[in-house]
Amino acid sequence: MTIQDPAQRVEELRAQIAYHNQLYHQQDQPEISDAEYDELVRELKQLELDHPDLVSPDSPTQQVGFTPSDLFTPVQHLTPMMSLDNATSFEELAAWGKRMERYIDNNVEYACELKMDGLALSLVYENGKLVRAATRGDGRVGEDITLNVMQIKAVPHTLKTSEKLVEARGEIYMPVSSFKAINEEQLEKGERIFANPRNAAAGSLRQKDPQITASRNLAFFSYQLAAGPNDFSKHQQTLDFLKEQGLPVNPTSKVLNSLEEVYEFCQYWQNNRHSNDYEIDGVVVKVNDLAQRQELGFTSKAPRWAVAFKFPPEERNTLLKDIMVSIGRSGKATPFAVLEPVFVGGSTVRLATLHNQDQVNLKDVRPGDTVIVRKAGDVIPEVVGPVLSKRPEGLPAWEFPKHCPECNADLVRSEGESDTFCTSAECPKQLEQRIVHFASRGCMDIENMGERTVQLFLQLELLKDIGGIYTLDYDKIRAIEGFGEISVTNLKNGIETSKQRPLSNLLSGLGIRHLGATGARVLAKGMNHLDNILKASAEEIAAVEGIGTVIANSVYEFFQQEENRELMARLRQAGVNFEGPKASTLPQNLVGMSVVVTGTLENFSREGAEEAIKERGGKSPGSVSKKTNAVVLGEGPGAAKITKARELKIPILNEAQFQQLLETGEIPEVPLTGDAEGAVVG
Repeated sequence: MTIQDPAQRVEELRAQIAYHNQLYHQQDQPEISDAEYDELVRELKQLELDHPDLVSPDSPTQQVGFTPSDLFTPVQHLTPMMSLDNATSFEELAAWGKRMERYIDNNVEYACELKMDGLALSLVYENGKLVRAATRGDGRVGEDITLNVMQIKAVPHTLKTSEKLVEARGEIYMPVSSFKAINEEQLEKGERIFANPRNAAAGSLRQKDPQITASRNLAFFSYQLAAGPNDFSKHQQTLDFLKEQGLPVNPTSKVLNSLEEVYEFCQYWQNNRHSNDYEIDGVVVKVNDLAQRQELGFTSKAPRWAVAFKFPPEERNTLLKDIMVSIGRSGKATPFAVLEPVFVGGSTVRLATLHNQDQVNLKDVRPGDTVIVRKAGDVIPEVVGPVLSKRPEGLPAWEFPKHCPECNADLVRSEGESDTFCTSAECPKQLEQRIVHFASRGCMDIENMGERTVQLFLQLELLKDIGGIYTLDYDKIRAIEGFGEISVTNLKNGIETSKQRPLSNLLSGLGIRHLGATGARVLAKGMNHLDNILKASAEEIAAVEGIGTVIANSVYEFFQQEENRELMARLRQAGVNFEGPKASTLPQNLVGMSVVVTGTLENFSREGAEEAIKERGGKSPGSVSKKTNAVVLGEGPGAAKITKARELKIPILNEAQFQQLLETGEIPEVPLTGDAEGAVVG
């Protein structure tokens, strides 16, 4: 028997899958990503398809979940909680639709729901009262976690109906905001952080002490009526019933008429998967007609009438080749991982952040480890943690360096701080990063002056500090290989244009500690001119509404330093704008109002629309809340904001209605769903 022998490979795969099932379902400590687990299952399925004689009833492909743990009392489900077949492309989605044609001929409606990345849950109500909550377990037998689930505010203890028996199935999850808050608490306590919201939810739910579950802010969405009234003909009607009973139902669910529309829905949510305060890893597609479901039936493991369209993975395993330290503009030393290149989250990742020394220690990742790498959308890739079962024996722990890798000065961490800093004011890397930051898009926005150009100019001693940007010798730049007349002209124009940037951009570009973009805008507007800031005391700066004591002290101390005052003198001589925004002459008809802008408008940039609101005395926060008076909707809006607005019955305005609001200060009368109905998928 060789390694290629199908029977041997099948046994190897079954053993690996069983091992990972136990880690995932019983211990909530997976060692591999979902994508890598799916690859193992996919390979096993293909082998069993090619060699039917190797299929056995105990194969993972023929089972659901895993044997429940012995932490809780086992409980038999009223009907099996089955898993779903997967699709990852339109071709696979179409193939699923084609298979259904063997059983039904009529047109099909498809109910589409976001696939939550949480834990499946069964809730049983008798005469309207919650009597049992159970995990999926192996699909037939789950764990009785009733006492813990009773602590979750989103799960009602009673229903409005007096129906003798109702079983609702759904997903317990941890909101992303709660996940971040819990990990911050774990860090403060010096305890190990959770890898992702799904693990955090599982760990919170499977607690012997229900009070721990109560403290974790878990949430719930119901997606199936498994037992109850039988006078419904459509799945969507059952969701409406669950909602009427007080059970949360995800508002993004939608019924569509073709697989092409279904695929568009899946693509939309793949592109917007991080727009809500919960993690999703796909879309569940179900036949909406309940009679057609009866005709389609089930396989041994999954319903034929449903499929899970899985999004590309955002987590992968790869080799951690080294841990290095980068030095930022403030001197902060940040550890980062050098990885064996891995394709994850839509791009190839070679480097990933490790945040700070505490994070490295808590995650206990070491060069030579196999690690889990996560890249969510546009978020910077990060190392989640090590795969301990693959750690080479005797692998030494990584130690934070004592000296700066750029200038060899001491690296110092102050008491009570999580960050470590290079102590040299002459560190070349700090200088480089300060100039790069000053020229960046959110600051002075100097075209054609990116990091490589800055590095080159510093290396050739054409540039020595921020002020030197405005006294560059363009004749010497023309002599550099690769810098033709057009490149030099574009650079020169970019630098000249930057002189007229708003004062807030200049303040942001200076990299003053604690002063971010929002604070810079507030300070520029409140003080009107840089000279006023230079002359002001810390108390006078703090008196600007929206500027606290910490920011005020930092700004004051920055401008008290002689080298920074000299820099301001050079920028003044170069003609850089020091004037702040003029006081608004517009009618203050939006005072006391909060208007959120989402999406792209035809006649306003996002910043322009927000500024138009603020110029009239209103506020334009980045999120929707009970205090929001209206939401302005453009093209490509944030789905979470629209969903929240509808939940809170906040008026949703189109651009013409927004113009009317600016002119009159009164919110136009619109339906509570706004003119936006249909503009957002879901």
